[in-house]
Amino acid sequence: MYSLFLDDLRTPDMIYTASTAQTFVVIRSYIAFVDHIEKHGLPAYISFDNDLGLDTNNQLAPDGYAAAKWLVYESGLDLKDLRFYVHSANPVAAEQIRGLLTNYIQFLNQKTD
Repeated sequence: MYSLFLDDLRTPDMIYTASTAQTFVVIRSYIAFVDHIEKHGLPAYISFDNDLGLDTNNQLAPDGYAAAKWLVYESGLDLKDLRFYVHSANPVAAEQIRGLLTNYIQFLNQKTD
């Protein structure tokens, strides 16, 4: 299994210790996030930023919350054992990501109990 770091600007060593930071696959956009997971499977751990910059048309790119929604509503992946952290500096969006994933994972784990 691998760990994924979703952020358009920062690097894992800006958030994690040097030894931990080296274990991440760095992904810079929503599209790359979806493509990477579709090709390589669900990571064991995801570190989410929310604001992912601008797209090629200088419009706000799909964000970390969109990535979390894709995981829950579209990916079809089993998220029961997903571990994640939200390192976004955007407190409202960070709480949206945390809330969505925490509630969904709890729901999945209650169904299997």
